[in-house]
This record gives sequence, C-alpha cells and structure tokens, in this order.
Amino acid sequence: MPVLLVRRRGRATGAATGTGFGSAAGADALLRTPAGRIPSLRHVDRPELAGAHPADGRPGGGGRTPAASPAYIRRDVEPQLCEALRRAGFVLLVGEAAAGKSRLAHEAARSLFPRHAFVRPLGRAALPLAVRTAARRRRSVLWLDDLEDFLGAGGLTTALLAGLSTAPPGRRVVLATLRTEEYRRFDAREESRLTGSDRDAWRTQRDVLRRAEVVRLARHWSPEERRRAADHRQDPRINAALRAGERFGIAEVLSAGPRLLAAWQHAWAPGANPRGAAVVAAAVDCRRAGLHRPVSRERLCELHVPHLAARGGGDLRPEPFAEAMDWACAAGYATSGLLVGDRSQGYAAFDYLIDTPGLAPVPDHLWRTLVTRVTPAEAYDMGLLAHQEGRSRRAAEALSRARRGGVTGADFLLAITLGDAGRTRWAAAELAGITRRRENRLGPRHPDTLAARHQRAHFTGQSGDSMEAARQLARLLADRLPVQGAEHPQVLATRRSLIWYGAGDPARIEQQSAELLADAERLLGPDDPHTLAVRSTRASLAAPAGRTAEALAAWESLAADRSRVMGPDHPHTIPRPGRTGPFPERRGPVRRGPRPAGPDPP
Repeated sequence: MPVLLVRRRGRATGAATGTGFGSAAGADALLRTPAGRIPSLRHVDRPELAGAHPADGRPGGGGRTPAASPAYIRRDVEPQLCEALRRAGFVLLVGEAAAGKSRLAHEAARSLFPRHAFVRPLGRAALPLAVRTAARRRRSVLWLDDLEDFLGAGGLTTALLAGLSTAPPGRRVVLATLRTEEYRRFDAREESRLTGSDRDAWRTQRDVLRRAEVVRLARHWSPEERRRAADHRQDPRINAALRAGERFGIAEVLSAGPRLLAAWQHAWAPGANPRGAAVVAAAVDCRRAGLHRPVSRERLCELHVPHLAARGGGDLRPEPFAEAMDWACAAGYATSGLLVGDRSQGYAAFDYLIDTPGLAPVPDHLWRTLVTRVTPAEAYDMGLLAHQEGRSRRAAEALSRARRGGVTGADFLLAITLGDAGRTRWAAAELAGITRRRENRLGPRHPDTLAARHQRAHFTGQSGDSMEAARQLARLLADRLPVQGAEHPQVLATRRSLIWYGAGDPARIEQQSAELLADAERLLGPDDPHTLAVRSTRASLAAPAGRTAEALAAWESLAADRSRVMGPDHPHTIPRPGRTGPFPERRGPVRRGPRPAGPDPP
C-alpha cells in the first residue's frame, strides 16, 4: 500500500499564500494513502515518511538521484526505547539535530506495532483531528516528529493527552521527537529566567513534557554501534560516515548535516554563492524568530537583501537570485538541500542549521516583516519567544497582534510584557480586567484565574501600593491553599510575595521568611529556582532591617550558589547594565512606596 510522501520540512500542503509564507497545513492534514486512508505502520516502509532526513545522495561522488535508505543500524538505546513504548503511553526521544531520532523511532515503532494506525499530523492545526483519530482506533501511534512544532498556542496540552491515556499499555501510543536545544528550554534553570505569563505558558508546555517517558539519544556513536555499522561497509554512504571518524555521529554524516553547514559558511566568499548564503540565512532566521511555516520564494527575495548587504553586498559579487535559489535547494550534498520545499509550498531551512553556534540575533528588519504577516497564533509564539529572550518591544508588538486576533492568553502575556517594561500601573489595571473575565468564565479558583490575580497583585505592588498588594495576596493565599495545597510551588511563591509586600513586625517577617525557606528547601530542594528566590527575598529584607553585614554575606553566598546552579552568565547571577540596586534579578525600575520593588516577580 503506497503512502503519500511528505517533506521533512515545509509541511505546508497548499500553494503559497498572499502573505508571502507557505500556507499552513490545514486542520484535516494527516498523512494518508493515495486512497485517503490512515496507513498502518507496516505500510510506512520509508523512514522519510516519518520525518527522517534523507541519506546523503552522493556516495563516492555519484549522481543526485535519491537512493534507497541505508540499512538501519541498531542503536544502543533501542532496547530502552522499546521497553518505554511497551509500558508508557507517551514516549519522547530527545537528541541533537541529525542524531538519528526519527529513524530510530520509526524502526522501533514498526518492529513493535506493525498493525497500529500511523497517525501523523502535518501541522499544528491538524493536531486535534489527529488526537481524535488516534483515540478512535483500537491500536494507534500518534506520531509527533519535531514536537516543538506542536507546542504553543493551539498545540498539545495535557488535556489532549488525557484522551489517549485510557487504553492499556501499548494500545495507543504517542511517540514524539525533540531536539536537545528545544528540550533544554524546559529545565529548571530556564524557569528562573521567566516571569509572569511566559512562565505560565512555559509551564503548560513543560507539563506536557513531564507526562512523557524521556529516552535520550547521543549524537556520537558508541564503539559497539560503529562495529555494527561496519557490517554494512558495502554501502558507500555508511563507509564514508565511518571514515569521517568520531567527530560526527554516523547519522549526522549520513544526513550530510556537517557538509551542508560547511557549504553555507563557505558560500559567503566573494564570487561563490553569497546571495544563496543570504537566502539561507533569512530562512534560518525565520525559524529562529518562532515561525515554523515555510516562507515563499517572493518573501525570501525580499528578506535576504539586508543579510547580503551586512556581509558586503555588491563587493561579494553575488549571483542572480534565481541562481541563488537553485543552489540553496539543490541536493548536491544530500537528498535534502540547505532549503527544503518548493515554489508551491514555500521553503524552510534544513533544521541542522538552526542550532549553529554563534549565529547573530535575528535582525529587526526580518522580525518586523514576519510579525506583520503571520497568523495571530504564530504572532503569539513569536511574542512568547521574544519575551523569554528579554526583547520587550518585539514581544509587545507580536502580542498586540495576537490579542487583536483573539488568541487565548495573549492579553495576559501582553500585560506582563508591558508591566515588566515599566508600565506597572497600566499592567495592574489590565490584569484587573483579565481577572474579572477569568472569574466569570472559569471561576475564582481556576489556576488561570489564580495566576492572573497573582500578577495583578505583583504589579500593584510594583506601582507603589504595597498595602493593596498585600491585601490581594492575603486573599489569594487563602484561595490557593484549599485548591493547590500548602506544598504547591505557587503557594510558596504567593507566601514569598506576601512577605515582601506585607508590613508588620520585623521579627515576625524574619520568622515567616525563615519558615518559608525551610519549607522550600524541604519540598523543592536547595537548588530549585523557587528556593533561591526565597533566599534572595531574605537577603533583600535584611539590609532595611539594619542587618547590613548579614545581607551582604547572604547575597555573596546566594551569588555563588546561583553561579554554580545556573551558570555565571545567567541574568540572575550577575548584575545587568542599567539595573539599580544590589539585586540583579529584579525586573523593572525601582518604584517609590512603602517598600521597594520586589526582587523576583511571581
């Protein structure tokens, strides 16, 4: 039974739209057979159909015709993956780009579940249909290659996963892959960088990942794996990968990732393919800005020009644009070029290039062009990413577009963004309205309502009204406790905010903060970001109470621990230029009031 071929990147299925970007895969876009049926895994006999990179198409200098996939070489982690698939309902395979994640997942799933339906959505919009389809089948594998494409506004949630969790183990399975760089965005160190609703959005996505059993795949191949690969030296592609030594993984070399990266870097030379290199740079920056949809040829023609000018423009003797596109899309190094797609679908950068170290920040001209042309949901994703990167102007622009488009949560994140940028009174007033709307729609004790109330209290205090902030926090704490329990991290965060904005006997405040620190260390551990934030609050309160030497000693100890846990370059470890006061993690300007602005937002 033949199965429709879909491309590794550029998952759009229709013609390019008038916005200059490939049309996003529609709500009914699932991988299907020519007859329109969902295939079973035994019929998905080509790993490219599951998202695997095509293997290098020039073994020993051959032609450009894509060859059959190389023989599968068993990976050391395969037994662990298979055991997880038998036992767990949601398995996540994590590894670096071109490490062989998709090929390994495809081979393991086919060996275990040949008769299971293979349900692969071709875009985020198709995810709800994919979940319903998988839930209706007696046996199914919901395939989410590159899970980051399915997280965010309108994406995967724990509620969607719950619809698949009622089947016995191995009956309905969610199998996903994720690049290591994306997975690292959800570790504890990253949480401490975030505030407000970007932390809430981050936690929503992290909660999805926490439902998964994670299996890690190393990029470098072990001696045993290389010995198994040597049994297939008759394939010149595998032989060439083995000859590449241990600097690269075999799957990495088979996908030609290093060769494509080198080709891009070398193309900037005068008279080489500098315009092609600029086109690829523009496509890479579209992905880095948060756009997962392919970009049209016409839009790349516009976007690449400043990239080329920044590297020398006409002095580089650039080739014509048509020649540049041919070069970028050619499968001269692999069956995949630097750009993947075609004129009807649009073009996306080969994902190996996205994580290249040392890339310059996404330029303003490209970001501004994107944000005016993307969908509201895509604008939300771009705004969330910009806020997490500390780019408040970009975040506000994107989130304003998302809010006008009716994206859920965009108003909340926009209020936090502008509040962090100094518009604290406006943020507090906006959050008061958001709180009322959430109370009416969700109820006063819904987690989203509680989060809005916490942020409203925070910015009320930041704007100078500490007494009102303390009153709001006291009511919030009373409502959180019966819903979330005394040991919930958000209850601890509310207690910390109440200590900071509350007034009273210094000895009592000191006792409360000591009790909170003991609870945080017991429940979360000494290195958790919440625990470190409590220590910061205690150090901040010591100096105004006249315990200057104690405050300095506490701060020095905290700085050392944050450097050890988070790294010396973390924004909570070292002061940032333009910040006032001794506490570098405080966001926003100092405000006058009964108490200065707190060191950590909720």
